[in-house]
Amino acid sequence: MQADSTPKAQKVTHRDTVKLNPVDNVVIALRELEVGTQPFGLSVPLVASIARGHKIAVTPIAAGENVIRYGQIIGQAKTEIAPGEHVHVHNLGMGAHQQDYAHATANAALPAINEGRVFQGYHRADGKVGTRNYIGILTTVNCSGSVARFIAEAAEKTGLLDAYPNIDGVVPIVHGTGCGMSAKDDGYATLFRTLAGYAQHPNFAGILLIGLGCEVMQVADLVGGRPIRKDGALRYMTIQTEGGTRRTIERGMEELRGIAELANQVTREPAPVSAMTVGMQCGGSDGYSGITANPALGYASDLLVRHGGTTILSETSEVYGAEHLLTRRAETADVGKKLIDRIRWWEAYTERNGGEMDNNPSPGNKRGGLTTILEKSLGAVAKGGTAPLRDVYQFGEIIDKNGFVFMDSPGFDPCSVTGQVASGANLIVFTTGRGSVSGYQPTPCIKLATNSEMYARMAEDMDLNCGDIVTDGVSIEAKGEELFEMLIRVASGEHTKSEELGFGGVEFVPWQIGAVM
Repeated sequence: MQADSTPKAQKVTHRDTVKLNPVDNVVIALRELEVGTQPFGLSVPLVASIARGHKIAVTPIAAGENVIRYGQIIGQAKTEIAPGEHVHVHNLGMGAHQQDYAHATANAALPAINEGRVFQGYHRADGKVGTRNYIGILTTVNCSGSVARFIAEAAEKTGLLDAYPNIDGVVPIVHGTGCGMSAKDDGYATLFRTLAGYAQHPNFAGILLIGLGCEVMQVADLVGGRPIRKDGALRYMTIQTEGGTRRTIERGMEELRGIAELANQVTREPAPVSAMTVGMQCGGSDGYSGITANPALGYASDLLVRHGGTTILSETSEVYGAEHLLTRRAETADVGKKLIDRIRWWEAYTERNGGEMDNNPSPGNKRGGLTTILEKSLGAVAKGGTAPLRDVYQFGEIIDKNGFVFMDSPGFDPCSVTGQVASGANLIVFTTGRGSVSGYQPTPCIKLATNSEMYARMAEDMDLNCGDIVTDGVSIEAKGEELFEMLIRVASGEHTKSEELGFGGVEFVPWQIGAVM
């Protein structure tokens, strides 16, 4: 069964279950359902208790028959399934599946919105606009990570920024790679793009770049022969050249003062919302993700695109099985084929590393009601709304087109977000059903809860509850508009929950590809 386009929000709801598409042979439990009860819409009582977010068969499903959710195949029955039975890992498997990609057949542009909406941002010399005004201490290799942290700590202890009220803080960007790697393979190229992207990110007013001196990822290669920042707010050094840790810290503090003088001169000024680039993520997903938060984010994504802005969908291993919905929306057939090239790369990548694409979903996803990667992916692509897919980018590659785009990345959230930030995302929106906690610097992260129960339990970490789409009948459109307004406020300086909690110190995770030598 194939869709001609992204599934529309055709659903029949009541207090017990939700049917997401008229052709579905399962419904989703909207609350904990006891064995022996007969939810509205089912012809028989339940033969087992069903947890919220899990699937229930509504028609007989033969062994080997497709199980349908969202009007799409999410796998095949491993055994015969009777109406009223729980449908999950014990009786539903991935099975064989083929997709009709129908490249560029459903790519009609969305009508533009010209309301002149603005946010208050930091205008940079290269024409980009930041939503924050940090100074970054960027490291080429793990060997310079501790020294970068020492410099940031010294800046805080000495109150270096007290005289510079327009600066949001000093952010050390440290990681565990940069050496013990080839200088000629995909892993090196990916790390290079990532570091270069952070060095010119609009949420950084200036960068101090620190290397050790003998690593594979050389400072000279990153800065040589090209202006990384048009504003000149880039300083660099190596620990070996400076003469060790103490002298590097002293020199680093001097350089920070010079960068701070430049950074403090920039203040928030009006910028069109078309200058927003939003990275879209989901983590700790559950059976509600594709019903509430993800489609609400998809609606907000369409709104931003209609205002001229940019949204980035990623996590290639978590669109697997739903890629045919994106290829239909590709602006051209070549764009669609670029996405399929990445899918094929991922199939080979997992195979040669002893894995398989259905290793995802995680145990937490399964406890939340998701069973196969096909089901998870169909919910995940809802984050991308309905706008045409303008292009497909490599991990950390600078996004050079406005609109809805795709960036290749793993499904591991910190890694995927790292790539999106390197590509230019000045905001992140992260949906979660199980309750993921994280935040990212220099880019603020808005957390969306998929269900009201988790939101109530973890309200100090969640910025917006989308569970009220189920509990209170709020429309997806209204929730998407609410999120769009929140995007503007956060871009203008309103702090997110993860910023208030101080997240961002360990969430820089470059994608390591290839042998560690």
